[in-house]
Amino acid sequence: MTTEQAIAEHVAALSEDAQREVLDFVRFLQSRKRAGDDTDEYAWSAFSLASAMRGMEDEPSPYTIDDLKEHFT
Repeated sequence: MTTEQAIAEHVAALSEDAQREVLDFVRFLQSRKRAGDDTDEYAWSAFSLASAMRGMEDEPSPYTIDDLKEHFT
């Protein structure tokens, strides 16, 4: 079994959320390789932020349009 096959087998057994996390990590590794620097702080920061923000678009907003309007009294 090749490394690629072993990875695919393990990933297939993960939940959809965990698979997205693996995909995020793969993209991080690719971006780090493109940059040519294994210690690229910017790439790690971007990966970390993307991971932290993942799924937030599905969360309901605690604010309404009325909250955004400025009130003068």
